[in-house]
Amino acid sequence: MLYRYTAIDRAGVTQKGERESPDEKTLSRTLRGEGLLLTAAAAASSPLAFFARLARFQIGGASLFERMIFARNLAVMIGAGLSMTRALEAQEEQARAKRFKEIVRQIRENILAGVSFAESLEPHRKVFGDFFIHMVEAGEASGKLEGSLKLLARQMKRDHDLRAKVRGAMMYPMIVMIALIGIGVLMLIYVVPTLTQTFQEMKIDLPLSTRVIIYASDLAKNYILVALGLVVACIYASYLFVRSDRGKRLIGAVFIRLPVFGPLIKKLNIARMSRTLASLITAGLPITRSLDVTGRVLGNAKFRDSLAFAVTEIERGRPFSEILRISPHLYPPLVIQMISVGEETGTLSRMLLRIALFFEEDVNNTTKNLSSIVEPIMMVAIGAVVGFFAISMIQPLYSSLAGL
Repeated sequence: MLYRYTAIDRAGVTQKGERESPDEKTLSRTLRGEGLLLTAAAAASSPLAFFARLARFQIGGASLFERMIFARNLAVMIGAGLSMTRALEAQEEQARAKRFKEIVRQIRENILAGVSFAESLEPHRKVFGDFFIHMVEAGEASGKLEGSLKLLARQMKRDHDLRAKVRGAMMYPMIVMIALIGIGVLMLIYVVPTLTQTFQEMKIDLPLSTRVIIYASDLAKNYILVALGLVVACIYASYLFVRSDRGKRLIGAVFIRLPVFGPLIKKLNIARMSRTLASLITAGLPITRSLDVTGRVLGNAKFRDSLAFAVTEIERGRPFSEILRISPHLYPPLVIQMISVGEETGTLSRMLLRIALFFEEDVNNTTKNLSSIVEPIMMVAIGAVVGFFAISMIQPLYSSLAGL
């Protein structure tokens, strides 16, 4: 299999390239023999690779919950006086997923070979993420690894809880949409052909909306493989677009302008930004590096771009709060004022933590009421679809009967 990889040489210089290898483990071993430390590797993009990734989603890597338990247990065992290698050995035995068990084993072997914990995590950056690795690096540099791991576990628990609440709130509309699509497909295959035969027998002139539905029915019934191929092609094209920088920025801009979900997405990103930034600053990382890492953690491209811009401007001497004023559509006055006070009083990490707690509570309250907001919108959407179908298929019959 062809892999695109990123590696670091002994001088700390990043190198990128492509190489054939049966798997990631063999690639890492080969590069290590050449004096390179593998930091990232991915199979060359193809439709088959895309569906392979879908098939092993959160099976081949590690879920947020697994990483949270990993950090929490390591902190407890290190605090109890166990060596890092012994703590990792216990984690390896405890891990349920085979892939994660293998990752922990590789980390332990690297540490036994004299590599630091943070450097041992580097080849698995896609599993653990920038935030995890930088927190460990800061903990090792300051001699407070146990505290950094506890902060990591708390941060990931908050992320896990927030994601669970948002997913729970989205479950109802998703189920309704899937049911609506399923019923629509069944009607196109079984109901519309019967009505089409009636129209042909009565020789009725059909309006455009009716002809569109009949065409969709013919496609679903007679060309099901072509229809499935089109669906697969659309999914793959959407996947490629979403992964591109342009796609991420466009989707990020659209999502934060949605009537119901836009404010929720903003609050979620502000809460995550504030808590992540507070954790990194508390761990001892400088503000510019903390902002750089935080920007990579956030899901919305607009927020990522704003933090990348903030890094550049802070290096020129501008205060963080002043830079955030440029993006009032992302950061409300409350956030800017609290960060400004934190900068003036030297309590930025504490203020960021308070912002995170405030918006996490706000997200919690919003998700509780989201179903009551979304339900009438879904009813209107379902009514519009059913109404369009009913009018398109029944109107020609009424028109022909009225002409008799």
